[in-house]
Amino acid sequence: MPSPSRPNSNAALLGIAFMLAGTFFMSLNNAVLKWLSANYPPGQILFMRASFICIPIAFFIWRAGGWRSIHVVSAKGHALRAAFTVASAFCFVNGVKYLPLADATAVTFAGPLFITMLATIILGERIGWRRWSAVIAGFVGVLIITRPTSDVIRLAVLLPLGSAFAGAMRDVITRRLAARETSNSILVTTTAAVACAGLLTLPFGWTAPTPQDLAIVALGGMITGCGHYCLIETFRHAEAGLVAPFKYSSILWAVGLGFFVWGDWPDLWVMAGTAVLIASGLYILRREIIRR
Repeated sequence: MPSPSRPNSNAALLGIAFMLAGTFFMSLNNAVLKWLSANYPPGQILFMRASFICIPIAFFIWRAGGWRSIHVVSAKGHALRAAFTVASAFCFVNGVKYLPLADATAVTFAGPLFITMLATIILGERIGWRRWSAVIAGFVGVLIITRPTSDVIRLAVLLPLGSAFAGAMRDVITRRLAARETSNSILVTTTAAVACAGLLTLPFGWTAPTPQDLAIVALGGMITGCGHYCLIETFRHAEAGLVAPFKYSSILWAVGLGFFVWGDWPDLWVMAGTAVLIASGLYILRREIIRR
């Protein structure tokens, strides 16, 4: 006779599989952004990608029952979230232009540290000394990776760090929005904001895309849509505390893609700093689970 816990185990494994697939798709999208950044300005890249993301979004809207699924309750909340999403996207695209993919990805792991800090300030959450210690240790990891100098390449690390901060602001705002807004409404307003922000850079000079690059952008848009779908499905099948650690698998995908496409390999400083960042993030997650 099968164990009663078997269905839950299968759901958990499916949730982990969706998380691994989602992080792979998003890492592949980051590689597409880095590839395009060699020949196109960030605003143009984000506009073109947002245009193609509309294809999977249309499918999500249809699957959720039509236009009713994108009803907006808090326009101000959507505007704030969209603004930080735009800032995060511009910072990251500029960052991967100058940095190896693995380095840029590693620095964005500072995101959970920023979220912990911002949750105290914005959401009024109480943070104990253990989690504050983990935050401090995490930022030591950031310093190990960045090794601040006057070198232009090392200064470029500030771009994915800025992306991580803006992304943390976006996620904290999302916590408030999620209770009243649908996933589709958030996805639509955010994508529209990124497209409009990218379009505003047109007067500063765009480059006519080649058919090959247009195909790559289209692929990137579809990949992003698949990534978002997998990450949404992750939390339908498993608890956040179970699947969250697997989000760090993105560094493995980034290292692999960076090596096979550009021949980049992270040095020992980046590996050590990444290990500290991941350990800090996992400890913060553990304390959050215990607190609940």
